[in-house]
Amino acid sequence: MAVNSKKIAVYAVVVFVLYVIITDPSKAADYVQIAFEGISNAASAIGDFMTWVADGAK
Repeated sequence: MAVNSKKIAVYAVVVFVLYVIITDPSKAADYVQIAFEGISNAASAIGDFMTWVADGAK
């Protein structure tokens, strides 16, 4: 029976995340904040682009 490599990768990521949370919760919180700021900036940029397109791309 072949082991699915995607499953192994997901398990490895989950184990790593749990390790970081358990060993250094404040650092884990910083990582989460950085990730959400990145998502927020990307959403803002998409919104600005869509507004630009809706205004006739001027």
